Amino acid sequence: MIRSMITCFDIGGTAIKCAVATADGKISELHRVPTPTKDFGAFTDAMRTLIVAGGLSRGVAISIAGVIDPDDGRIKCANIPCIDGRTLAADLTAAFGLPVWIINDADSFALAEAHAGAGRGHPTVFGLILGTGVGGGLVIGGRLISGPGGFAGEWGHGPVAAQFAGTPPQSIPRYRCGCGQTGCLDTVGSARGMERLHLALHQSPMDSREIIAAWQAGDASAERTISCFIDLLSGPLAMLVNTVGASILPVGGGLANSAPLIARLDQAVRAAILRKTGAPIIVPGQSGVEPGLIGAAWLGLEKLGSAHV
Repeated sequence: MIRSMITCFDIGGTAIKCAVATADGKISELHRVPTPTKDFGAFTDAMRTLIVAGGLSRGVAISIAGVIDPDDGRIKCANIPCIDGRTLAADLTAAFGLPVWIINDADSFALAEAHAGAGRGHPTVFGLILGTGVGGGLVIGGRLISGPGGFAGEWGHGPVAAQFAGTPPQSIPRYRCGCGQTGCLDTVGSARGMERLHLALHQSPMDSREIIAAWQAGDASAERTISCFIDLLSGPLAMLVNTVGASILPVGGGLANSAPLIARLDQAVRAAILRKTGAPIIVPGQSGVEPGLIGAAWLGLEKLGSAHV
């Protein structure tokens, strides 16, 4: 009999992805179903069906695009209204009759990369998310670092975005962030941020993928946008590396799909940090299988006392 089998989920606003994880190192993906976003009963029913399909489970581990307050267990999750503000772990534990553990999706990515991706063998790993938003997670000695309110690794927030970037320096607008502040890195360092920059610099709306493609093709206006984008991110990232001592920063999110963009960011950050190294430290994520499922699996099996995923 397998003593430590859990059901793990990666839940976003569009889909619920499910897998079974066992302590012998296997993660077997099951199914994915649409996420019921407005009906909590339908949300729990969808998960319950997948738990039953996976077989005998000792617990449920969930990676989700939200933040759990460790003081009261309530989740802040804008893209799934039916769970926003709930004590989600407690509510799901009562619904399933199984222990439930929840991890933020950026933290889950960081755990996956630390144990099964680019961070293997590194004592301190900072997982970067550069996608629709800017986020991250910090893993030291194989363990996720959290903080009051569940906020740790959220380097994308705080009014620290530079007001000038590029060569020669270009004035950068201060954008209002979804967190309520003005001037967060999230507003200029994400895929949407790159699009805002391009529009402000050239009065020409372009998708981030189009901007990157144009840049790689040698387009001067796209080069200007990428230059400013790299300037805005590299300084804060260099300070982050100097502060936490991370030796590797795997990148997830849509912008990680551009290896040349990540390589240019890496070059700029390595030029600005105190520890000089010829080896890349900012690299595309390598965890392979859905990192949300890997991170959730690692968390759940660790909670059950298992040594390895």
